[in-house]
Amino acid sequence: MDDDLVGTQTPQRRITDAEEALALLERAVPGLTDLRRPARAVIDWAGFEESLGTGLPADYKYLAEWYPTFAMGDFLLVHLPEPGEEDRSLQAIRRTLAVVADAWLEPGLGLLAHPAPGGLLPWGDSCDSDKFMWNTTGRSPQDWIVTVASRGGAWWHYGGGAVQFLAEYCNGILEPWGLPPIDLEVPPC
Repeated sequence: MDDDLVGTQTPQRRITDAEEALALLERAVPGLTDLRRPARAVIDWAGFEESLGTGLPADYKYLAEWYPTFAMGDFLLVHLPEPGEEDRSLQAIRRTLAVVADAWLEPGLGLLAHPAPGGLLPWGDSCDSDKFMWNTTGRSPQDWIVTVASRGGAWWHYGGGAVQFLAEYCNGILEPWGLPPIDLEVPPC
């Protein structure tokens, strides 16, 4: 693990307000607002989270209520549940968890897949098979940090939420250890 863990990047200020985090992302990726829903979607969060076995961070839920799944720069795909298709999203998460557990996590690495306590829970991936996950350690989902598993072998943590991570990756504040610079184009999925 120590050979693969690059380190932890900590934001200057962790954004805990979901609306503020989304506004930061929308400023960082101007074309994103073209995909914004005209009205806030109603997602069965209670059923989704119960089936998943955990609550989810407020910033992610807020993002999913305003946006469908989207790709950034034909590189990073942000997986978001769709209203009425929550079961399909859960199946995709479970498939990704199986891949993470089987192909990415080695015994003794120190990181486990969800539902293990503090386990990794995926929310995005790249066309290069990089994985973007929450490290589910903390008192509540609002405390979770992002863990990046680069296909090139570099693992690292970001001490903020997923939406703030995306914003800081796109606006260049974040050092993209093992990842390419992001193209700010947001093609429709």
